[in-house]
Amino acid sequence: MSLTTAQRGKIRRLSQPRELSPDEEGGELNIVPFLDIVVNILIFVLATVAVTFTASIETAPPASKGAGVRAEIPQEALNLTVFIVNDGFSLKAAGGNIAPGCQGTGSGIAVPKVGATYDYATLTGCAARLKGSSPEFADENQAYITANPGTDFQTIIAVMDALRATSAGDVLFDNINFKVSR
Repeated sequence: MSLTTAQRGKIRRLSQPRELSPDEEGGELNIVPFLDIVVNILIFVLATVAVTFTASIETAPPASKGAGVRAEIPQEALNLTVFIVNDGFSLKAAGGNIAPGCQGTGSGIAVPKVGATYDYATLTGCAARLKGSSPEFADENQAYITANPGTDFQTIIAVMDALRATSAGDVLFDNINFKVSR
């Protein structure tokens, strides 16, 4: 099928670009300046946002014997308290201060440092010995930690781990609380 001359002329006229009148001229929207502003704001926001990583440990305040508010503490409780000092660990239980070497009661550092490092394995053994010293202490799951102000966070976490379980996996004290020394 062939087109007539009039049809070809009309197609030619319609396919030719026409000149826009001044009121129809809009052109393209130049968004480059807008994008520059958006990118600059984004960079500013990203640079000023403070990214913080926090670690949290679920703890509960210790229950006192007289209050009876938080938990029932047996009358004959071990009340094991570990003092983290510069020379090692000093332990205190219901019977009094624990002697050096974890042998009975007495004054001194119960678990001294080995060289310049804390002896966490001996601390675990001492805590297990104290907990097993009486059948009344078998169900006790609460221990306390007190540290010098300069004690680093890693040492406190390592003491908590040493008090929680033995190397064989036996649970010692799964409820670790913090005390403030007077």
